[in-house]
Amino acid sequence: MKNILSLALITASLLSVAQTDKELAEKSTNQAIIKSHIGFLASDELKGRDTPSEGLKIAAKYIESRFLEYGVEMAPGMESFMQPVPMKKIMPRKIGVVKVGKTELELEKDLVIIEGYKSIFDQPFHFAEYGLPDQLTEEDIKGKVVFALCGDGESQSPQEWFTLSSEKRDRVKELGGLALVELYSSTQIPWNFLVRYLSRERVAIDEGDDEGGITHIWLNRSADDASFLDSKRPASILVGDMENEKFVSQNVVGYVEGTDPKLKDEIIVYSAHYDHVGIGQADANGDSIYNGSRDNAVGTVTVLSAAKSIAQNPTKRSALFVLFTGEEKGLLGSKYFVDNSPVELSKMVYCFNSDNGGYNDTSKATIIGLNRTTANDMIVEACKAFGLEATDDPAPEQGLFDRSDNVRFAVKGIPAPTFGMGFTAFDDEITKYYHQPADNPNTLDYAYLEKFFRSYVYACRMIGNAKKAPFWVKGDKYYDAGKTLYK
Repeated sequence: MKNILSLALITASLLSVAQTDKELAEKSTNQAIIKSHIGFLASDELKGRDTPSEGLKIAAKYIESRFLEYGVEMAPGMESFMQPVPMKKIMPRKIGVVKVGKTELELEKDLVIIEGYKSIFDQPFHFAEYGLPDQLTEEDIKGKVVFALCGDGESQSPQEWFTLSSEKRDRVKELGGLALVELYSSTQIPWNFLVRYLSRERVAIDEGDDEGGITHIWLNRSADDASFLDSKRPASILVGDMENEKFVSQNVVGYVEGTDPKLKDEIIVYSAHYDHVGIGQADANGDSIYNGSRDNAVGTVTVLSAAKSIAQNPTKRSALFVLFTGEEKGLLGSKYFVDNSPVELSKMVYCFNSDNGGYNDTSKATIIGLNRTTANDMIVEACKAFGLEATDDPAPEQGLFDRSDNVRFAVKGIPAPTFGMGFTAFDDEITKYYHQPADNPNTLDYAYLEKFFRSYVYACRMIGNAKKAPFWVKGDKYYDAGKTLYK
């Protein structure tokens, strides 16, 4: 009888905690608060929060003000809520040639310059297949131009290829290679579209290596069209002068210490990007401001809702709230953050990101990577509590998991799904607003957003209070990276 009573008390206690977390989530926000936040962040006055822009700076100060209002603290090791992110605008090159033997490849027609620092003449080269960082050796590439295929041989997403490219380039430079030239062939993003995107003014992290970096080029060539690569012929690369405009943007970072003496050493990251695409081509109504209500004022307010709840009623685990700059420029703020984190990455046991392109089903919340971590049951339960169905990625062919800030954490080994509004396909309802001037605050369903935000906060509270930290599901492509990070 005593055992039965003890079990009943434990069960009642657990139910009480769960109910309390649900009640706290319900109190965390309402439609009036949501309208106020999104109405400010996605207002015409902020002019689309481009990176860089005055509107983005104002948005950062607004987030900082909310942290102060809620009682969120500065992160350990930081003297401000703002993490400076050095960046640069890269102007289009006017000169670019790659020559191997008698084969001469021309700018835009045959190649685009990802990074270009200096010209190289008549140097040996090494073909490294996919040139994956862990497959390159100093013996093979030191003092040589490295040719490789884009990607890793598995993913078909050019967006993923681009993210992986920077890792390859860093490794080639580390091992003494002179340049990295990758062969690009994809039907997802045809060459002419790629050229149009990469041959315009771009933004990148300023790593202070304008003179010491290595040249990085993509060629319009497939593996079957690489017969010009004869290792007996030297390679030459001619790039024009590089013109950069340097500036500093900000990640906004807040912290709440956990209440449990042991679990507070584990940190849950709650993240979203707060930038958008700024001012662009006007629509039929003459509107040229791309307000970015869905992408990603909604994600920003998702994290603010969690910050308010957890600051007022802390969870057992500590919480790190991070709002990223430069996501629309290539996940720049999140890359800088994980490479320059104020706290050790091994203490970050989970990253619960929030990002959105739009929604077309208000009965759902779509969690990209829902079934890839062991927190899936808690997320499903949290959504159900507020009348939503938690669904996983309905369009895996789009590679969405690796196209938002969560992937910067995932590649380090940190479990990191993305909590988004409900959608079933990339239909007209999505494209009507995605990166369009029509994405204004008055087009949102605030009754749905109230359920959406409360579901996220409830899931955050359950994860923050769980007995065991979530991890990758065994067999996930980032599982081994997680095992390495957490030893």
